[in-house]
Amino acid sequence: DLQTQKCQDPKARILKTKRPFGVNHAEFPKTHVRFADSESSLWVMAIGEPLGVGVIKEVSGMRILMLGATGTIGQATVQALLSHGHEVVCVVRQIPQRLMPKPHETGSVASPALIWHVADPLHPPMNSEDAPFDQPLDAIVSCMASRSGMPKDAWAVDCQAHLDWLAWAKSKGVKQFVVLSAICVQKPKLAFQHAKLAFEKALIDSGLNYSIVRPTAFYKSLSGQVARVQQGKPFLVFGRGDLTACKPIADEDLGEFMALCLTDVHKHRAILPIGGPGHAITPLAQADMLFELISKPPKVRHVPLVLLDIIIASLRFLGFFSRQWSDKAELACIGRYYATESMLLWDSQKQAYDEEATPTFG
Repeated sequence: DLQTQKCQDPKARILKTKRPFGVNHAEFPKTHVRFADSESSLWVMAIGEPLGVGVIKEVSGMRILMLGATGTIGQATVQALLSHGHEVVCVVRQIPQRLMPKPHETGSVASPALIWHVADPLHPPMNSEDAPFDQPLDAIVSCMASRSGMPKDAWAVDCQAHLDWLAWAKSKGVKQFVVLSAICVQKPKLAFQHAKLAFEKALIDSGLNYSIVRPTAFYKSLSGQVARVQQGKPFLVFGRGDLTACKPIADEDLGEFMALCLTDVHKHRAILPIGGPGHAITPLAQADMLFELISKPPKVRHVPLVLLDIIIASLRFLGFFSRQWSDKAELACIGRYYATESMLLWDSQKQAYDEEATPTFG
């Protein structure tokens, strides 16, 4: 299906594809891909109708199947995998415009291929003979997770979809599986935590080389009150504001950590809690930082936890009459969990969170 066409630049060539790699022909009737080489760089440019395009290039690293590539941590992980010299096949429902390849973002001549495969990431391919699955894969890396944390969504995505990919990986001879989990599964009380644990157990028992990464918290999850503080509103804390603490890890650092799991033998066959460097931060400390940044005196509103308990009890009662209220009760329970549990390593012997024992990276 490939036809080579000369162009003015003797170092470049235009490849026309009748069927872009991994993409239904009806969706992308015309796609031109330009491969341009120079002494210091290789880049790929989509011309005309974009992009369900795969870039096939000889690489020295591993060939990785990436799930959850368009999320915050998924994007950082893809960049880290590419920087380590791996070829990355991203299974996505659609390619966000902001993630289209740009000439100045693809690195050096030795940079690997980044392949976008447009398909439902919840289901492995039925036909593994089609590109890009017709070539062997070394590992699966997953940052895929349920969006809401609701029970139905959690069991479908955090557990069942991963189980399906695990079975597919074993059938295809894939030897390694790296999955992004969460540190909160160490004290499971919510549906999504039990769903993640169910897959973790299946992965451990699978015989594959595995790495289960349990990050503490993301800076994105701590930024929810920035806008209200900028608007002059008070920062909300539950109780005294020091009930919980976390050691947040930057997106790029977590992406790098995920990539290292492929090659660092100390991260193989392991459950890996991980946070960012520095001391643990309480909500009250977060408030102090924000107000210092905007040069205003701290304005904090303390919300009693009993208020959350009343809201949850009321929503659960209403949930007997409507699924909508039952779902709202589950969301309130998720909120209460994060308002009362620290995102640090749990010491089961001491029955306490241990800041010093929480591993850090970045």
